Amino acid sequence: MLRFIATLLLAAVAAHASAAEPSPDFTLASHQGDNLRLAEQRGDVIMLNFWASWCGPCRKEMPLLDALHDRYEAAGFQVWGVNVDAERADAEEMLRRIPVDFPILFDSKSDVSKLYGVDAMPSSVFIDRDGNVRHIHRGYRDGDEAAYKKIIKELIRE
Repeated sequence: MLRFIATLLLAAVAAHASAAEPSPDFTLASHQGDNLRLAEQRGDVIMLNFWASWCGPCRKEMPLLDALHDRYEAAGFQVWGVNVDAERADAEEMLRRIPVDFPILFDSKSDVSKLYGVDAMPSSVFIDRDGNVRHIHRGYRDGDEAAYKKIIKELIRE
């Protein structure tokens, strides 16, 4: 009986984890000067990474995200860094110290962060090619990049 209950619980967790919800659309200014709109990226897998300059784990994670972006970009994957600092200058100072090639967007009023229910820094939202939120990862610890790679590969193959 216990094995049956455990199997049901695992099935419920798996179903919840893979449930897809449409991602809220938004447009934000980017570090490169252009505005980027999420809905225009349909067909690509997107990792929205919400971060702040004052967040130590965010600073540690940035080079790893840059490597993931570089590695999987040709397969239709993009990292978008969404900075939540109230002052854009704080984010730009951090980017001078830790430069990245992926787009950095500015959400100084946290409007987009609220749309996605971001409650931890950093937080990453994985969006599939159809524009559905598929995975949410809160926080960052050493080794999380292995989980990121697994999710990215799964979504690219679909």
